[in-house]
Amino acid sequence: MKIAFTASGGNWEAQIDPRFGRTAFLVVYNEETDQLEVVDNSAVQAEAHGAGTAMAQRIYDLHPDVLITGNGPGGTAAKALKNMQMSIYVDAHNLSLKEAYAKFKENKLTLLTP
Repeated sequence: MKIAFTASGGNWEAQIDPRFGRTAFLVVYNEETDQLEVVDNSAVQAEAHGAGTAMAQRIYDLHPDVLITGNGPGGTAAKALKNMQMSIYVDAHNLSLKEAYAKFKENKLTLLTP
């Protein structure tokens, strides 16, 4: 299973970034290989519009099974993500990636329903 996190940094100790489109990093954990893949998203920080849609495209390209974030995607990005075979979990505020992953495994995050 591949799990994507919106993150403030590129390691397990980084905090979950509550933002979706303007997250600093997208970190993808592959449970099969026990590897982290880090995608730097800092270029979008200066963009006025379209950050959520651009992030939805990045996520589509990475094909995760799960997305863990803080607030969840906005309207346009949510529509784009709706057709992907992916579960989106929100409310991972103030958690490190490691803590958010543990809460996900314990089924203690909120599943965003379409």
